[in-house]
Amino acid sequence: MRHWLVTAAVLTTSSLAMAQTAPPSEVLAIHDVVADVSAERIGSDIQTLVDFGTRHTLSETESETRGIGAARRWIFAEFERISADCGGCLEVIYVSDTISGETRIPEPTEVVSVLAIQRGTLDPDRYVMMAGDIDSRVTDPLDGTSDSPGANDNASGVAGVMEAARVLSQHEFAGSIIYAALSGEEQGLFGGQIVAAHALEQGWRIKAVLNNDMIGNIAGIDGVIDNSTARIFSEGTRATETPEEAITRRFQGGEVDSPSRNLARLIDRVADQYIPNLDTMLVYRLDRFRRGGHHRPFNEVGIPGVRIMEVHEHYDRQHQDLRNEDGRHYGDTIEFVDFDYAAKLTSLNAAALAMMAGAPPFPANVEIEGAVSPDTTLRWSAPDPDAAANLAGYRVYWRYTDQPQWQYSRFVGNVTEYTLENVVIDNFYFGVASVAEDGSESPVVFPGVMGSFGE
Repeated sequence: MRHWLVTAAVLTTSSLAMAQTAPPSEVLAIHDVVADVSAERIGSDIQTLVDFGTRHTLSETESETRGIGAARRWIFAEFERISADCGGCLEVIYVSDTISGETRIPEPTEVVSVLAIQRGTLDPDRYVMMAGDIDSRVTDPLDGTSDSPGANDNASGVAGVMEAARVLSQHEFAGSIIYAALSGEEQGLFGGQIVAAHALEQGWRIKAVLNNDMIGNIAGIDGVIDNSTARIFSEGTRATETPEEAITRRFQGGEVDSPSRNLARLIDRVADQYIPNLDTMLVYRLDRFRRGGHHRPFNEVGIPGVRIMEVHEHYDRQHQDLRNEDGRHYGDTIEFVDFDYAAKLTSLNAAALAMMAGAPPFPANVEIEGAVSPDTTLRWSAPDPDAAANLAGYRVYWRYTDQPQWQYSRFVGNVTEYTLENVVIDNFYFGVASVAEDGSESPVVFPGVMGSFGE
């Protein structure tokens, strides 16, 4: 087990100058995480999931070899095996509810997701989550009997989650990580709704959901073959924004700085720094045009979340009965999944999870002032000292308002207020991130409720 925690120095007058020294610019252990991700193991897990024949939400649950019941029990057992390899570091649970009376779930059906929880050592009630979808489908959304391999959509995402668990469970982090195999996505995002409700009931402070849905296809229906780019979808304003908050945002900004959007920016930076031959496309939209994914139920209750996926989809290989017509293949079969690409996107997730779980508590109650002034001042709350034992300090960020990524930053030490002199508030957007002594860093938190990740 590799430990990532370093005890923070107590700030005294004599150590104040030392506190202003920036932590390392990269987290060396994240390179180890990326290197440990195995395309071979991901491919093996995808094959096992495909071999269940169908994983449709309405499919067989009693068989040990076919249907979603067998698939979720196998995932549960694999998480337990991963836990045994790290000395019991994962708590593996089912989270379920019965759904009925819906267009795609007309009869009472138990929707069951599988979660493995790796508890943090300093701030265990703070979570980041990686998720994929267990279920698959063919052309008819109510067809729970036909073969539906769902190799890319979304065995690739679940296999990525399991591989991330294998790799990250060999490390310890300040915050907790949830590895989630969600059900009921194709029938209406019900697994995500159930897990989000469970999280709120349990008081889990989930700061980030990384939803992985189709991470293995490199050959698009547009004729493009691309194994070096991934898309990150994120909502621009929070789904829970009130009319009063919208008025504040209108005058202070924040329409492109929701916590989900700044989560996406962090993942983009992680790709640039830690993942060889991978660029990310930040898509300023909740999801693909008029389509949905399992991060949305979390967004809808105020939990930040993004969708990570391939750039060039092939629609003949999504939601299709298995067949060949006029020399054209239809169906989501395993020969069209690129395991190396799935591993690359899994590495991106694992690196981002490690960065955020290793970070100190995210800045809370961030405020800003500087109207009719040459200077801009940011303030935030001091965290619980026990939860923040690895805190080195904070980094203030700013960028021009038309720029997609943060351009400028300054490490300001372990303080709760900082003034940028001669940086005019009217010309930039601002934010602040917490930084651990090893360099692990939270997403940038935009001031006010518009950008808050919560307490």
